[in-house]
Amino acid sequence: MSQRAPLPSAERLAGSRVLVVGDVMLDRYWYGAVDRISPEAPVPVVRITGEEDRLGGAANVAVNVQSLGALATLLTVVGDDAPATQLEALLHERGIQTVLRRDPGLKTIVKLRVIGRSQQLLRIDFENTPDHEVLHQMSTSFESLVRAHDVVVFSDYGKGGLAHIPQMIAAARQAGRPVLVDPKGSDYARYAGASVLTPNRAELALVTGPWRGEAQLASLAQDLRQRLHLAALLLTRSEEGMTLFDAAGSQHVPAEAKEVFDVTGAGDTVIATLAALVGAGMPLAQAVPWANHAASLVVGKFGTASVSAQELAA
Repeated sequence: MSQRAPLPSAERLAGSRVLVVGDVMLDRYWYGAVDRISPEAPVPVVRITGEEDRLGGAANVAVNVQSLGALATLLTVVGDDAPATQLEALLHERGIQTVLRRDPGLKTIVKLRVIGRSQQLLRIDFENTPDHEVLHQMSTSFESLVRAHDVVVFSDYGKGGLAHIPQMIAAARQAGRPVLVDPKGSDYARYAGASVLTPNRAELALVTGPWRGEAQLASLAQDLRQRLHLAALLLTRSEEGMTLFDAAGSQHVPAEAKEVFDVTGAGDTVIATLAALVGAGMPLAQAVPWANHAASLVVGKFGTASVSAQELAA
């Protein structure tokens, strides 16, 4: 605890306004009992005994921001279907301000997970790509929202909802707002000018190629940071913790010893914690150890989950 700067007060966090933009999804869980193997194929038969819907993707980032006591506004595109209505209802329950652009041709992303004996047995994804016109409307909404917020988070799950991200990053920087990006894919040029990117090891290796040792990693990370005109790059490293690369060099925060139950959504928690704290006035380098601590708490929970300011402080 001595390594972490004091958390901002509840009042400061309540004044932190975070605009979250990106791909949302409905995380649907079917829980059941597994008593036998199917006679039709060598697979377990799951007798469903319970169902649960949770907010996923960028919506989970917004939930994590709000759980910390900050104000989250979510801007996204969904379909005109029953999962979109359920997403909207869950967001309303959470009190998250939401600007939903609906695309009648889009299937709202649903990730259906079948759980038996406390294990994920199967995941089924429902999705397609949003319409260009709806994405243009989203960009227009972004420009009207950005100045009313302190910090912007782009949560890219590679589902097509951030086709216009270069223009939105430019608009946010013109407004003087820090921009945090959870990236996807191998084309990081589209994130040029962001304040910080938060890739994991596999995501960064897709862009830089593999590395051998810390010195080569630092060289590759700093080269990428300078080429893309980023203020910082935060590499999340699972059981190795996380490393921040910025103009001052590198700062490594080791992982906190914790039994890992489920890593689903841990990246959402990291970027949400950074955004809430930066929006409350904390320097990024001081926010990183808190984001690392938040991740250690959330992997001890099942499925997409969040961390409260009280849990973080405790």
